[in-house]
Amino acid sequence: MDLTGPHHNEPVDQICINKKFQRTVEDVRTKRGADIASDHHLVVANLKLKLKRNWTSGQTALQRFNTAFLRDTDRLNEFKIDLNNRFQASQDLLKEEETSMEDNWKGIKEALTSTCQEVLCLKKCHHKE
Repeated sequence: MDLTGPHHNEPVDQICINKKFQRTVEDVRTKRGADIASDHHLVVANLKLKLKRNWTSGQTALQRFNTAFLRDTDRLNEFKIDLNNRFQASQDLLKEEETSMEDNWKGIKEALTSTCQEVLCLKKCHHKE
């Protein structure tokens, strides 16, 4: 059986691809001018791949808190009271001793994150495949 193209003078060069990656093929072209010492033409394919993110156990994912709990007025009031108490305690500590801006920021950040962890809990993350 002779595989010839529509003009019956050049052989049809084909590309084989796994069915899994079938949708990634964007364009396939033959390059007639490429000299590869054969009676076939060079075939070039453009593929579009989306790489899967590699989640390693060593990386710490960003902590996202479930802010939907703040729609509940009871949880919102509990969060406000707890946060005010922590800020008041950190302010009292900062007044007693001379601290830098970096130490002030660390105190504010720690008070906010610890309050969010206690009251709001962490959001469950769903990784895209």
